[in-house]
Parts: sequence; structure tokens; C-alpha cells
Amino acid sequence: MPRSLRVREECIRAVKSCLLRNGFPSQKILAEDLGMAQSTVSHFLNGKPVDYANFIEICRGLGQEWRDIADFEANSDPEEVLLVRAKVAILFEGFPSDRFANVNALTTSHNTLSQQLHQALSAGGHEVFFINNSRDEGSYLKRCDYLLLLISQESAASEMVLEQVQLAKELHNLTAHKPAILPILVELNTPLSFDLLTYLAGIQPWLWRGAGDTFKLLSQILTIIKEGRTSLTADHELAVEWKAITSIKQSIIQPLPAAAPELPGGQVELTSCFYIDRPPIESRCYETIAQPGALIRIKAPRQMGKTSLMARILHHAEQQGSRTVALSFQLANRKIFANSDTFLQWFCASIGQELGMLEQLPKCWQLADLIGSNQCCKAYFEQYLLSESSTPLTLGLDESDRLFESPEIADDFFGLLRALHEEAKRRDIWKKFRLVVVHSTEVYIPLDVNKSPFNVGLPIELPEFNSQQVQELAARHGIHWSATEVAELMALVGGHPYLVRLAMYRIARQDVTLNQLLNSATTEAGIYSDHLRRHLWNLEKYPELIEAMREVSSVSKPVRLRLEFAFKLNSMGLVKQEGNYCCARCNLYEEYFRDRLS
Repeated sequence: MPRSLRVREECIRAVKSCLLRNGFPSQKILAEDLGMAQSTVSHFLNGKPVDYANFIEICRGLGQEWRDIADFEANSDPEEVLLVRAKVAILFEGFPSDRFANVNALTTSHNTLSQQLHQALSAGGHEVFFINNSRDEGSYLKRCDYLLLLISQESAASEMVLEQVQLAKELHNLTAHKPAILPILVELNTPLSFDLLTYLAGIQPWLWRGAGDTFKLLSQILTIIKEGRTSLTADHELAVEWKAITSIKQSIIQPLPAAAPELPGGQVELTSCFYIDRPPIESRCYETIAQPGALIRIKAPRQMGKTSLMARILHHAEQQGSRTVALSFQLANRKIFANSDTFLQWFCASIGQELGMLEQLPKCWQLADLIGSNQCCKAYFEQYLLSESSTPLTLGLDESDRLFESPEIADDFFGLLRALHEEAKRRDIWKKFRLVVVHSTEVYIPLDVNKSPFNVGLPIELPEFNSQQVQELAARHGIHWSATEVAELMALVGGHPYLVRLAMYRIARQDVTLNQLLNSATTEAGIYSDHLRRHLWNLEKYPELIEAMREVSSVSKPVRLRLEFAFKLNSMGLVKQEGNYCCARCNLYEEYFRDRLS
């Protein structure tokens, strides 16, 4: 075993770019996270020899396979790191509910693959576990070494699968990078949601094309686990790139009626004809974002179309000659929220990376100890991102609610946004800065009225679809409904965009009729079972929210809840607020939770 290793020269640039992608705005923060000297990290990133054990540890921190980037020319090959017994979870929608169920009962080709993976890994001495979306899966994922994620059309659209992937990603960032996620697509043309692509960004996927690939896949996964690797290799014949299997976003096209059904979930693509305008919201946003120093605030519960609207606003700004950056705070690891300094470095670095101006950031941060992070952030924008020769910059901030969990950071950051917005009133350079802030609830943390961006700019509160919009969406699916049929669906789900679109999709595919949908909606056989289980699974993490939702669903009239609980349930999309009172957002939720929580 060599005493030291160095990064191969041709890999240095790629390794440096992994810093930000893995949640480390600077070398210093990576060194602190790993508990080693900053000089060791600096030597590693600049291709100088470092201790063998430190080399392995830094690679783990950056999500890199150390064998792929190490320079072995002057050293003998290192000893293999043997993983005698690994814990492996297999996640795929449609698995049997019992964790060690009889897999021979599975019949489809996709389930046959899961069966063969189970058998091969078990024969190799590993503990194999099927994720079945029950409450104890989170504790098992914490102990898991690997998560085999089989992505089909069903699993890609499953909200429960998305929750498990999100949890695995969070655990991966917090617990020595376990579990390692190994994504395997079992269908080439699988539509992947914006959220799923976000969680899997930077993770190498493979494509299983049929039975002929099974042996190659099984043998390679066994080898990867045996060698202790944490990712699928990019140079294997089964390796694919995400961009090769996802559609490229192009300019917005005019809606066409009776298009092929499109699986709902996450952001609606710019090219999709299933995006429904809610006049005059879109036109007002497009008009506002073209104004110097514009600020738009979009508020709505989950799955109401906030991110889709933000994408269209940014697209419109880009057509008007602006540079655009979309930044979701969901991408920030928990360590990013350690303090304001770390958070603002990540914020600036994320924008700088998108605009190709990351190298200038350290210059602006040298005086952070003297002038503070807010001033450094402001200087970075003024000196580089908004320089005199640059075009306007439109910034979209999604999932802003995440900052509410860190009141001190939220107070500093939102105060900074307000200050930057106010700068446009007196300085021309800041007139080039336009901002879109997206959040799910009212701000339930105290913010100084003079420091808050939530009481200035254009406020947009996304409503549910009305009956005309539901009928228009049906027509675009090739479904010709009367006003009576529209009313029957809306009596169940209201005008909730996601719930309405899911119904249209399944009816257009002839998976279910409207009558069957209405009769089975709150049962495990209904089309909303996955969606409802996800909400129940989330509520079960928070006993106080369970009690609040039980109170709401147990009576047919609005009830008064503690302000914090009302905000959180509204953010989840489960209730709607009427003054100081709350009621279930739709009959579907009221009936389901009355039955499950009674």
C-alpha cells in the first residue's frame, strides 16, 4: 500500500469543481468538515502528494472514486478495500410490501431484474432489503451502505420514491457519504421530474436495456461493492449521461389540444402544452421582470406550480437579453446552514459557478472578518456579476422556506435581499439586478419590516384552477367533458393543479374512468394512494402536525390552529387558511385523513 497519493494532473480541474457541487464553498470549509488541516486539502486539490488515508477521506468528501483520479505511476497498486458484508437497499415502485417477500411472485421484466439483484447480492453475502415505504425505512437507510435505485416510469413519478431518494441524499451528505446511491434506468424514455433530477445531479446513472444486460449489471455491482466504490463508473458500456435521457428545454411553444398524455410531477417543462396560464398572473410577471430592479414574490402551497411559473419568468427575462440563474435552496446541504458566512459563500459560489465567475469569489471574501459576509456578497455582485459591461442578471430563488428553519441566517439573508433591492432606487448598477423569490407559506419568523423583502415588489399568490381551466386541461388531454363531469372531479380535489393533472393523465391513458377514480380515490387502490401515503409519511415524522391534521379532518368546519402548525400544513398543501382558521384543502384530504387518523 502506498504511503501517499496525488491527483492525476488531468483530473485536477474536475476535482476542484466538485467542491461546490458537494456543498463546500471553500477549501477551508471542506477541511473543517473532514477534521484535517487546510494545507492538506490544498495540496490534494493542487496535485501534490498527501497521506494515503487522507487522500481516500477527501475523495469521499467530494464524492469521488479515489481509484479513478489517483496517480499510481510512481506507486504500486493499493490493496483492495474489501467490504465483506454490505447492507443494500433496493428501491423500485411496485416491490412486494414485505421486506423479504417471495420475489418469485414477481412477473414483469423490471421485477425480474430486482429478483436477480436480490439473489445475486444475497449469494455474495450481503444483506438485501426492499424499500416498501413504511415508517421504519428511514432508520434502515441510515445503516445502509448502498441504495440501488431502479428508475422506471412508475418509480420516477412516485412521490414516495422521491421522498426516499431525498432522504438518502441527505443521509449521504451527513453520514460518511452513506448510503451511496446507484441509479439504474430500466426504461430509456422515462420522464424524470425536476426534483428527481435535482437530487441525482452529479451521480452517474446506468441504463439496463433488457435481459442481455443483466449479467453485466450484476457482476459490475458486485465488483463495485466488493471494492468499496461509491458510484457507478462512467466508462462502462451501460453508463449514460443524464442529458442523453432527458429532453432539452427549448423555447415555449403554443399549447396544442389533445397532446399525448404527459406524466405530472415537479416542474412543467417549458415546451409542455399542459401548462395552464392563470391570467393575469403570467402577463403581469413578464411585464414586471423587464423593469429595472424588479422583485417578484411567488407564494403558494406545494405542487401548485410555483417553480413552473418561475421557470417561465426566467425564460422571458432571458429572451429580453438578461442572464438568468435559477437557484433552489433545496440543493444546499445542512452544513451550509451552519452560519451566515458559510451560507453566503455558498450562495455567491452557486451563482458564480452558473455564470462562469467562480474564480473571482475568493478575492471578495478576503475581508470577510473585517467587513462581514453581507458586504463581501454585495461587493462580489458589484465588481463582477453586475459590472458595467455586463447584461442584466435575473435571479430566481426557489424553496426559500428552507431558510425559515435557520432564523439567524434568514434574518441576515432576507435583510440583504431587501437592501440590494433598495439599491436599485439610487444606483444604476443595481437596476440590472432582478429577483424572483418563491416560497410556500407566509413568513412565520419575525423579520424587521424594514429588512424584509416580503413586503415589497410584486406579490403573486397562485390560485387553484377554476372550472374553465380544468375543462381546458381536459381538452388538451383529448378528454371531452361536460360541466357536470368537471364539477364531479373538482368536488373531490378542488382545482389543485397536481391532483387535477394526475386525474387527467390516468383517464387519458385509459387506466381508469372518472367514476372509478371517484369511488376509489381515498383507498390504496386509487390513483392518489402514493400521493396520500407520502403526506401521511411526512406527518408521522411530526406528532404535533399529526394532531393538528387530525383536528382539521375530524370536523367539517374550519378550526383554529397554532400559527406555526397552520403555516406548515398550508405549506404542505394539506389545508387552506381562512383568516385565523383552517380547513382541509379538498374533500380528498379530509376523507383520507379522517379515516387514517381517527
